[in-house]
Amino acid sequence: MIIQLKKFGTTLISRQAGKEALAAFQPVLNSVGENEKIEIDFEGVNTFTPSWGDEFLTPLQNKFGDRLTMKNTENSSVKATLDLLKDISQGKFIVEK
Repeated sequence: MIIQLKKFGTTLISRQAGKEALAAFQPVLNSVGENEKIEIDFEGVNTFTPSWGDEFLTPLQNKFGDRLTMKNTENSSVKATLDLLKDISQGKFIVEK
């Protein structure tokens, strides 16, 4: 499954918005197979803050672990946020090159 974050907007900035995005997407996530990989695609995202990312990505990382990967992470805002989330959660976010 590929989750295109630009569907939630190009400026992903608040904790509340991240929480709402995850809640809106939850029915789709409930249908993910137990071995299915999840790709988070950052293409088209201009601004990505730690608060939005923490509310959306951290629960996904906790649920899917190594099956969760990130792609199109070249944007400096995305890179910085992913680095910070890695440090805070001590989780492993897999970024495709």
